[in-house]
Amino acid sequence: MAVGTRVEYETVIGIEVHAQLRTQSKMFCPCPTAPAEGVADEPNSRVCPICLGMPGTLPVINRRAVELVLLTGLALECRVETDAVRFERKNYFYPDLPKGYQISQYALPLTSNGRLAVVVPSEGAEVTIRITRAHLEEDTARLQHAGRGFSVVDFNRAGVPLMEIVTEPDLRSPAQARAYGETLRELLRAIGASNADMEAGSMRIEGNVSLRPAGSTGLGTKVEVKNLNSFRSLERALTYEVARHAEALDRGDTLAQETRGWDEERGRTIVQRSKEEANDYRYFPEPDLPPLRPSEAWVAQVRAGLPELPAGRRERYTAQLGLSAYDAGVLTANATLAAYFDAVVEAGIAPKGAANWMTGEFSRLLNQHAADGLHADGVALRPEGLAELIGEVEAGRISSTNAKSVLATVFESGESPRAVILREGLGQVSDSGAIGSAIDAVLAAFPGQVDEYRAGKSQLLGFLVGQVMKRMAGRADARLVNEELRRRLEAGEAGES
Repeated sequence: MAVGTRVEYETVIGIEVHAQLRTQSKMFCPCPTAPAEGVADEPNSRVCPICLGMPGTLPVINRRAVELVLLTGLALECRVETDAVRFERKNYFYPDLPKGYQISQYALPLTSNGRLAVVVPSEGAEVTIRITRAHLEEDTARLQHAGRGFSVVDFNRAGVPLMEIVTEPDLRSPAQARAYGETLRELLRAIGASNADMEAGSMRIEGNVSLRPAGSTGLGTKVEVKNLNSFRSLERALTYEVARHAEALDRGDTLAQETRGWDEERGRTIVQRSKEEANDYRYFPEPDLPPLRPSEAWVAQVRAGLPELPAGRRERYTAQLGLSAYDAGVLTANATLAAYFDAVVEAGIAPKGAANWMTGEFSRLLNQHAADGLHADGVALRPEGLAELIGEVEAGRISSTNAKSVLATVFESGESPRAVILREGLGQVSDSGAIGSAIDAVLAAFPGQVDEYRAGKSQLLGFLVGQVMKRMAGRADARLVNEELRRRLEAGEAGES
C-alpha cells in the first residue's frame, strides 16, 4: 500500500441464530423441555436413554417442533420444502454431545430462501436481509467449567428442539446486525415459536464478519464471534472485530478464519478455535429417520395459524390508529403487550390515551416484575379494568396522579379500579367552593410568591398550583385549580388570612 493512502473497506456480516422452540417435550424423545412447576431443575433429571444417546435407542420426530419451524419459515417468507426434508448427522466430538453427533438438517432444510425487513434506527434506514434457511435440529447439553481442572455436564438441555436461522451476508454494519437480532426476536415471540430470551439461553446469536475493499464483490476472511448474551454485546463485539480486521489489513497481515469468543468485561474478542467448514462435520443422512414430507394441507393449516406479524401491526397502529412510530414500536416489541393494548382499545378507550398508559405507567409496573417473568397476559388486572381506570381519568373523576396509585394496587390484585377509588376516597374534587377555599389558604400562606408572580415571575404559578393540590391531597381537579388560581392572581385578589 502506498504511503499516505488508506484502503476503504466494506463490512460484510452474516448472522446465525439458534432459538429453542416452545414445545412440551424434546425433539426426539418424550422428556420434558422444562421442569414441572414448583420442582427444582436438578442436573441430569430430565433425561432418558434416547437423549443420552444410549445404544439401541431410536429417535421419533416431535410434530410440534416441525410446525413451529414451518410457522417461522412462513413468517419469514421462506420457501417450504414439501418434497422431502432430510435429517442428517452432523459429526463432531465434544463432551456436551452425548451421541458424538447432532441430528440436524443441512442439504435439504425444512424452509429456505426467505427475507426479513429490518428498520435500523441509528442509520435511519430499512434494509432487507435474505434468509438462507430456517431448519430444525436438537440442542446440546450444557457444559460448565467448574475450575480446578475439571468440567461438569448437565444433559437436561440435550435434545431440546432447536431452530437455526441463517442469513446471507447481507448486513453492512454492527448496528444492522443488532437491529436484525431484535427484529427477529420480536417476530419469534409474536408467532409463539420461541421465548427468544438471550439471558436465559433460549436464543443464542453468532455473527460472522469479514471486510473487503469498498466496491469489490468478493468476500474477505470470515471470523465467527460467539459468547454473545445480549444484542448490545453483539453490536460491541462486531464493532471490535471490524476495527481489528481493518488494522490488520492496513498492516498487510493475513487474517485467520477462526471462531472467537467475546469477553464483555475486557471489551475484546479472544481466539477459541479455527473455524470449521461444512465438510469438517462429515454430514450424512440420519439412517434412523425417514425423509419428512410436509403435505400441502399441513402447510396450509400452519399458514392459517399465523398471527398478525409485528411489521403489519406497526403499520396498522400508525396508519389506522394514528399512533406515533415510537408508540407503535414500543407496543409491538412484545406480542402480549400489543394484544393487551388492542383489548383496551376494544373496550372503548381512544388509541392515543390507551398507548400513553400502556407505554408509560403500565410498562413501568411490568418492568418492576421483569425478574419474575411477568408478561402483560399474566397481569391480574385485565384490559377491561385498565380501560375502566382510564375512563375515570378522562371523565375527570380521578386525577392522573391518584390514578397511578390505583393502578399500582389493581395491577396485582385485579380489583375494579372504581371500587378502589371509592374505598380509598381518591375521587377527584371538582367542587368550586372546596377548591376556592384551598386557593384562599395558599394565597394567604405565600404572599411573597404571589407578589413575585404579579411582578412578572409567571413560573411561580406551577408552585402555587402544587400547594393547592397538596392541601387537597392531590384530589382537586387540576384544570379547575389552574383556571381559578390564575383568575384570582390576575384580578389582584388576596387570600383570607
